[in-house]
Amino acid sequence: MFGSFAAMLDGSQRKTLLGIAQVVMLGELAVNQVLDHVVPVG
Repeated sequence: MFGSFAAMLDGSQRKTLLGIAQVVMLGELAVNQVLDHVVPVG
């Protein structure tokens, strides 16, 4: 979703939004890793 919106922006605004999107994705990966350790699958 961020990628589609970023495509409509120019220059520094695009870079800022893509940076925010990357931080959000890293946060999601971190939460998923924690959940894997706290709540084992199966």
